[in-house]
Amino acid sequence: MTSFPNEPTPAMASPAELRALIESRRAVRRFTPEPVPDAVIRDCLELAVLAPNSCNLQPWSFQVIRDPALLAQLHPVCMSQNAARAPLIIAVLARPDTWRQACRNVIEQWPEAEVPARIRRFYSKTAPFQYNQGPLGLLGLFKRQLVRLMALRKPLMRKPNSKADMRLWAVKSTALAAQNLMLAFQSHGYATCPMEGFDEVRLRRVLDIPRQAIPIMLLAVGRQGEKGVYNPRLRFPLEQQVTWR
Repeated sequence: MTSFPNEPTPAMASPAELRALIESRRAVRRFTPEPVPDAVIRDCLELAVLAPNSCNLQPWSFQVIRDPALLAQLHPVCMSQNAARAPLIIAVLARPDTWRQACRNVIEQWPEAEVPARIRRFYSKTAPFQYNQGPLGLLGLFKRQLVRLMALRKPLMRKPNSKADMRLWAVKSTALAAQNLMLAFQSHGYATCPMEGFDEVRLRRVLDIPRQAIPIMLLAVGRQGEKGVYNPRLRFPLEQQVTWR
């Protein structure tokens, strides 16, 4: 494990502790009205954004909804499901549109006195070319053809080279942050339910979500209520899904 000056050595959870935390997490559909303290929410968000992500561009954002009136508006948007009556809902958004600012942020906020030349070069030249798809995706089209030719001689990273690739790129990293977020709340004793059942058009109206942001889930959070877990856990045997080579 790499360490840097002035960084404390993190305490390591044991495999048993990690297993207990992960196994305790369930999708909870009913919550008590008890509010989630702001300090807990902030701590969990801080842990969420420690998730690994592509090129450290952190293509995510979060909207924290606690206001009762706004929560009431979200309930029908979420198909009136029970989980949407939670005292806290966090909209988890993938952001394929923030890479330019993120490249600048890495250089401006680098945690050392001097930004290494390779870091400055990557975020000022390589990454902007890699993630820029150009007007109407035309630069991405050019890059796809260029990669096809160059890949005849050596292995290359072939994506993201389209608007669709960029959406997938952002969603993958944001999903990792969402998992961190759920486990963080679980560690504080708060249950969660990741909801994909919502009307995205109405959601955008209620929350004023940026046009290019992608709502990947609404995370309901709160203390587990009575009969909050509907069914026993079912996971398919590993033999059905894992290939050993």
